[in-house]
Amino acid sequence: MPGLLDLLDSPVGKQLISGVAGQTGQPENKTADALSMAMPLLLGAMKKNVTSSPQGAEGLMNALSSKHDGSILDNLEGLFSGGVDQSVMDDGAGILGHVFGNKQSNVENALSQKSGLDTVAIANILKIAAPLVMGYLAKQKAQSNVKDANGLGSLLGSTLGGQPQQTQSLLTSLLDADGDGSVLDDVAGMVMGTSQKKSGLGGMLGGLFGK
Repeated sequence: MPGLLDLLDSPVGKQLISGVAGQTGQPENKTADALSMAMPLLLGAMKKNVTSSPQGAEGLMNALSSKHDGSILDNLEGLFSGGVDQSVMDDGAGILGHVFGNKQSNVENALSQKSGLDTVAIANILKIAAPLVMGYLAKQKAQSNVKDANGLGSLLGSTLGGQPQQTQSLLTSLLDADGDGSVLDDVAGMVMGTSQKKSGLGGMLGGLFGK
């Protein structure tokens, strides 16, 4: 099954990156970098919610079967033409609040540090990315005929797994620095500098920034 980052390498992905860059007023290369981290982070947090509680799995299944059916990806030109509709941004904000909870600002700060974009730009990129990730997941769910929480967890895992080799180690570190399966704690650790394992985010960032 193609991974989420394969989408960004496709013609649809190029259109998506260009549209998000235009909407947020940021360079396309930095927007692409931010999306390549933000979208797997969203999926990783969704997977955590699905696997940690039946309510989380049921809520995501219901959302993917109703409002978020994948149609948002069918007309990206219309989505970005004249600016992304406020209802889409509001929808994205709702998804982010549900997925990240009170860790959302930590996620935004972490992505800002890593991408070089300010937190306002990151917040807007995340608001646009969230409905797009839901749409992508809905299409994969339909294609794989997923019917229950176990299938949904497996789908999220396989979708996260198809990463290009050059970004795989980075995203593995970003998604789960200490190997405990918790995405959000590790993102918080990245921001607060509390990651304990040098092989995790602390080591990765130290290597990148010469610390």
